[in-house]
Amino acid sequence: MLRFTLLGPVQLVAGDAPVTGVAPRHRAVLAYLLLNAGRVISIERLIEAMWGHDRPDTARSQIHASITAIRKVLRGAGAGGLLETRAGGYVAQPEPGQVDAHAFTERVAAGDLRAALDLWRGEALEDVHAHYVTGVRDLWNDRRLSAYERLVEGELAAGRHGDLLDELAAQVSANPLRERLNGHLVLALHRAGRQADALAAARAYRTALAEEQGLDPGHAFTELERAVLADDPALRPPAATPPAATPVAPAPPAVAPPASGPPRRSTYLPYDIPDFSGRTAELERLVTERSAVVTIDGMAGVGKTTLAVHVAHRLAERYPDGRLFIDLQAHTAGREPVDAAAALETLLRQLGVPADRIPPTPAERGALWRAELAGRRVLAVLDNALDADHVRPLLPGHSDTLVLITSRRRLVDLDGAHALSVDTLGEQDGAELFERIVGERASREPGAVREVLRLCGHLPLAIRLSAARLQHRPRWSVSYLADRLHDHRRLLNGVSAAFALSYEQLDPAEQRMFRLLGLVPGRDIDPYGAAALAGVPEEEAEELLEGLLDAHMLLQLEPGRYTFHDLLREHARSIAEDDGAVLRLLTYYLHRARAAIDRLYPHSVAQREGIPQPATPVAPVRDAAQALAWLDAERANIIATAVHGPEVCLGMLALAMRPYLDRQAHHDDALTLHTLTLRRSRKLGQREVEERALTDLAWTYWRLGEYERAEEHARQALDACERAGDRARALLTLGNVALRRRQDAQAERYLAQALDLTRIGADPWGEAHVLGILALALDRAGRPEEARRHLDLALALHRKVGNPAGEALILDHLGVVLRRQGDLARARARHAQAAALHRGLGSAGDEASALNGLAEAAGDPARAVEEHTAALALADLTRHRPEQARAHDGLARAHLALGDEERAREHGRLALRLYEELGVPEAGEVRSFLEESLRERCLAVSSRAL
Repeated sequence: MLRFTLLGPVQLVAGDAPVTGVAPRHRAVLAYLLLNAGRVISIERLIEAMWGHDRPDTARSQIHASITAIRKVLRGAGAGGLLETRAGGYVAQPEPGQVDAHAFTERVAAGDLRAALDLWRGEALEDVHAHYVTGVRDLWNDRRLSAYERLVEGELAAGRHGDLLDELAAQVSANPLRERLNGHLVLALHRAGRQADALAAARAYRTALAEEQGLDPGHAFTELERAVLADDPALRPPAATPPAATPVAPAPPAVAPPASGPPRRSTYLPYDIPDFSGRTAELERLVTERSAVVTIDGMAGVGKTTLAVHVAHRLAERYPDGRLFIDLQAHTAGREPVDAAAALETLLRQLGVPADRIPPTPAERGALWRAELAGRRVLAVLDNALDADHVRPLLPGHSDTLVLITSRRRLVDLDGAHALSVDTLGEQDGAELFERIVGERASREPGAVREVLRLCGHLPLAIRLSAARLQHRPRWSVSYLADRLHDHRRLLNGVSAAFALSYEQLDPAEQRMFRLLGLVPGRDIDPYGAAALAGVPEEEAEELLEGLLDAHMLLQLEPGRYTFHDLLREHARSIAEDDGAVLRLLTYYLHRARAAIDRLYPHSVAQREGIPQPATPVAPVRDAAQALAWLDAERANIIATAVHGPEVCLGMLALAMRPYLDRQAHHDDALTLHTLTLRRSRKLGQREVEERALTDLAWTYWRLGEYERAEEHARQALDACERAGDRARALLTLGNVALRRRQDAQAERYLAQALDLTRIGADPWGEAHVLGILALALDRAGRPEEARRHLDLALALHRKVGNPAGEALILDHLGVVLRRQGDLARARARHAQAAALHRGLGSAGDEASALNGLAEAAGDPARAVEEHTAALALADLTRHRPEQARAHDGLARAHLALGDEERAREHGRLALRLYEELGVPEAGEVRSFLEESLRERCLAVSSRAL
């Protein structure tokens, strides 16, 4: 029977041998269908699972191709009926025992835990990559650990503690902050007569938890620690019993993994090029290096990254717990260096840390990073660093980790690091590299090879480019190549000579496009943007881009988008002259963004009527899905062009982008754009633009939970604004801030003034928004009927102007009011409607609010845990701090109601920290909850024990 393995590398196994020839993307699609076996999965859902919001234009055809390929393999293995087509999509119908993940679940449910764990061969979905994989992998790895904890609990109860110690210690080392696992290790050590080691293990866990999360262990662990210290007789082991002989279904040899040891860590190292040459002395030093931190510095193009990656692959077997890689982008044109917080998040995720365990601040992430590395053998390559300060937060504490850092600068002030400065290649090593690429032609002309190396400045990147050109020109000799490089020696020195040679091969139109692309502030571009940049039709632009791609003057990292290698970008920029190209590009971004946002938010089209129509038509936007995909793909480029481009039309760009940046929770980009707009409007004396920028900044700071700055900008706006609409928006923000601070009377005054202004300005859209917030203030003031009338009117207005986002917000507010009145069923119905609308609009932050509302009206702590957890995931994704705090608050209370004091305390402290950062009254309530409710719970537990 054909079997499918998901608990490790994704494979199809026929008999005893894996089925070959299944591409990684096809295996990712198949794995998703198998994980959802028995359920019809639509093409849209498959596209979302594979790419998320970054779907390519060819997504649908790629899914169809994957399904076709999967069916071909299944038919060849005699399982053609497994994948069926239904009206709504596709459904996988595997037989019982055919999928190892299903077998794992069944064996765990039956209590056959060791047999369940035997099915694992590494991390879940280890060798496939898709948008859905990280979350699913974390979920299944957590299930694996939970099963292991249950297994250990049973083994301890049976008195077999001695057999567990090595395996259990390894699991704790891999998961140092997992309390139940640490408790098992402490108990096993104690029962083995190693009381001192047991107490040391307990102290290590307590210290790690305090340093990494600022928490104390739960009551159960504390009681265990006390009992070990007192040598409580109740902890003595029962008489050992032999393991029960439970029947285990046989698994094929290709599937069965080892039963013990921590999960294997995946490698994130880039490809190690096969023609790596030279660097013998550097390799010898790096391979024998005993320092935990090694810096590799040198000029651009000298091969620092190539060397670091090659060494990392050579040393990989020494570091079985992880081989990590991150590009810090310090010298990547058009990009800011990756900051410590983002870098730590990437590294922690590569280590397998779930997103919900990654704290928000850089200091906390750094502490967690160091704790995760403790006791592990990990190799990490930190590529393209700016300076010592850039990488200092990423260094490990005391551990067996090796960190290789590459930088164009010498990191002389990085304490404890050993430095290796990389020079250009020597003549012999350079010739070896050239000959490996070119072949025997090089060996026939050694003198010409030496001349090419000299003209290339012995720089590895320049040698590679020149050799690659010769390799694809069979009629050229090495001497001919050298002559061509020499002709450009005065104009372009060193590496530029290689670039100039490639540039010379382009036709005049391609050369012009190459030069203009060097002016682009963003990271990449599509054919429409390139057409605007060059002032040519889109079809011609695409043809030019494809020509540059074929000439290896551009890269294509995803279909339809083009970018430079960093050094080629610098070369293009050095020879470019702006003939108005960047202004044309910025103007294109403005009008295409306006078209996309009109399609995405049609109810607010009137707000953008002040933006003039384009002189030449922009490409049409088919529907809301295409609009969102385009905006997501171009957002960073638009912001970069606004920051580094001409000081024109920023006010109109900010006006166009405002609803998208707000509803999609891209608040950092909104701050960048609105701050820049404010500064330039003041410089240019654009009073109307300045007023709008102040109100936009005030609103954005409120959305981020930065209430003091929101209030500051709103008051500035109120002083500066003359138009009723802008004054109303400023007052709405002030009302929102006051409401969050529970200054209800003040909030009502601000909102009543805002309501009057929206009515004076005949603005039903703004009126509906103000009515919704005012209703919350009235409800809290004990006037629920008046609040309901306001909400009913707001809902009618939003529906009249066709604003589904506003409708969803009002439904959410209705749920809050109904819950306070005790009508939980109707409250949940409204929150559910709001959540569905927000989900359809892609407004994850607002969906988090609706899910928190659902949980608060659950009336069932188990359901509340589920819904608050879902809300927290979305709030974390969008960095929505108020909803993060609300979710943690709700989870603390729900877990306490379920008797889980440890989780209640953990979530309560996380909520408290967030509320204190926000400066809102809920902080005092959560503090009282932690001090009083949990103390009462402990007393109740103690009373029952007596």
